[in-house]
Amino acid sequence: MEDPPLEGIPTVASVGVARGARVWTAITHARKLVIGVIIKVSGVVVAQEPETDRPKQPSMEELLEESTPLMELRRGDIVEGQVMRVDSDGILVSVGHKSEGVVPQREMRSVTPETAARYQVGEFIQVLVLDASYGEGGALLSIDKARGEASWEVLENLVESGSTIEATITGFNRGGAVVDVDGLQAFIPLSQIIIATGADHEAALAARVGEKITAKVLEVNRRRNRAVLSERAAHREQREGVKDQMLDALQEGETRHGRVTGVSSFGAFVDLGGADGLIHISEMSWSPVSSIEEVVQIGQEVDVFVLRVDRETRRIALSLRRLEPTPWDRVGSDLQLDQLVTGTITKLTDFGAFARVVDSIEGLIHISELTERHIRHPKEVVDVGDTMKLKIVSLDPERHRLGLSLKQAEADETPKEYRDPDPVPSGESLFAELASEEVEPSDDE
Repeated sequence: MEDPPLEGIPTVASVGVARGARVWTAITHARKLVIGVIIKVSGVVVAQEPETDRPKQPSMEELLEESTPLMELRRGDIVEGQVMRVDSDGILVSVGHKSEGVVPQREMRSVTPETAARYQVGEFIQVLVLDASYGEGGALLSIDKARGEASWEVLENLVESGSTIEATITGFNRGGAVVDVDGLQAFIPLSQIIIATGADHEAALAARVGEKITAKVLEVNRRRNRAVLSERAAHREQREGVKDQMLDALQEGETRHGRVTGVSSFGAFVDLGGADGLIHISEMSWSPVSSIEEVVQIGQEVDVFVLRVDRETRRIALSLRRLEPTPWDRVGSDLQLDQLVTGTITKLTDFGAFARVVDSIEGLIHISELTERHIRHPKEVVDVGDTMKLKIVSLDPERHRLGLSLKQAEADETPKEYRDPDPVPSGESLFAELASEEVEPSDDE
C-alpha cells in the first residue's frame, strides 16, 4: 500500500482505533502536535515541522553553571585556582566564575625552583586572597600566605602528636636561627640548634643557611604569630630510636668501631653509629691515665671493646685497654717468688700500700710487711711517689695478684755481721777479763 500524498491533509485526522470504529478529533494546532516523523496509524499519515524550527536545549554543564551562585572573593580567603599563564611577573590564576587574579613574584618566595617548575598551565594551586579588587577587576593573590596558613594547622597538629617536620634555615640572629616551614616563618633558639662544641655560633649558623633540617615543634601561638622549633629534640628522638635498635644488636665482648664525640674528667663518649657509649678513665689504658686527652681526642675514630650493655638503664660501657694485651700477659712470666723488684708507691690505704712494679703491674704491701715495728698507718713509713726495693712474697698470675714486702727486702739487702764462735782474746781484752775475775779481799784479812 502506497503512502498518501502530503498535500491536502485535512485539519481533522481520522485515526482508526478499532475495526469499524471512527473517532473525530479536532486539532486546533496541528503543526505543534506533529513530532517530527511521519507516523502511519491505520493508514493515516501525520507530518511534523522541520527540526530547524526547534529552539536549542542548554547542556547539563551550562545549566549547572547558571544554577551555581557567584562566589564573592574576600580578603583572607584561601581558594583553589587554575594556572592560566606563567611569566617573569608571576602567575595568572583563574579562581572560577570568570574571575582571575595574579600572584606576583614577591608572593611566591617560599616556592622552590623544583616546585615552580611544576606550575604549568592547567595545574591547580592553593592561593590566599590579599586584595579582591586589585587593578582592572582582578585579585591580588599569594602562594606564600596560603602555604603559611596551611602550615599553621600542620604545626598545631604536630604539637599534639609530637611528630617532626622538615624546615629550611633561611637566616639567623644572636638568639638562634630563622627557618621556613612550607611558607611559614618559625624560630629555633640557639640552645636548640646542633652546633659543634667550641665552634663560633654566628659562623656556624651562617654556614648552615639554606640547609634542610628535621625539627620538633615546641610551641605554636597563632595569635602572636609565634612558632618555636627544636633541632636538638628531633635529633635526640631520632637517636633514641636508633639506640633501641643498637641495644638489641650489641653483644658484650664484641669489638665495634666508633667516633669520639666528647670527653670529660671521668672518661670519653663514643658514637657507635646511633648510640653513645662511655669509656671510663679506668678503661682507657693499662697504664695510669692522668688526662683523657692523652689517649683520645674529639673526632678521633677508634675501635672499642663492648664491656657491658645495660638495656634497662640504656647504658653502654666500653673499653680501650681490653683490646690490648695485659701487663701480666706481657711480663707476668718474668716475675718470680722472692725476687727483688723496684716499685713506686701509688696509693695508701688503712691496710697497706699499693706499689707499681714492672710495666704498670701493681702489687700490695700489707701493713705488716712495711716494717718490723708496729704502726697504725702506712704513711708512717712510706708516701705516694716513693720508690724503693721490694720483695715478691706472693704471686698469682691467673688472678693478677701480687704480694710485696718492704721489710723483707730491707732485711735481704742489710749485710750481716760475722761472729767467730771461739775468738782468741787480744791483750786488752784478756787483761779486762782477768781484772773482772780478781777476788776482792775478805774482812778477815
